[in-house]
Amino acid sequence: GKKVAVFGCGDQESYNDYYCDAAGELYDQFVAKGCKVYGFTSTEGYFHSESKAVRDGKFIGLMCDEDNQYDMSEGRAKAWIEQLKSEGFF
Repeated sequence: GKKVAVFGCGDQESYNDYYCDAAGELYDQFVAKGCKVYGFTSTEGYFHSESKAVRDGKFIGLMCDEDNQYDMSEGRAKAWIEQLKSEGFF
């Protein structure tokens, strides 16, 4: 299958119950078509209660909150790119 890496942006405080849900819905569609998804990331440091973007306790990719944690996005993105490299995505 095709290699896929998903990222999403959302506001985890205002949309606490469905933070980055669209990324999770994309994940479901990609997997249903036989894609291999890379780049799962930790939910640690995020403050949401529910998200369709979580599978087995991890985000299905990089999730950024430019409203509440904008100062963390660049570091998260750089770490994610390195993770994708180490996983053989590129």
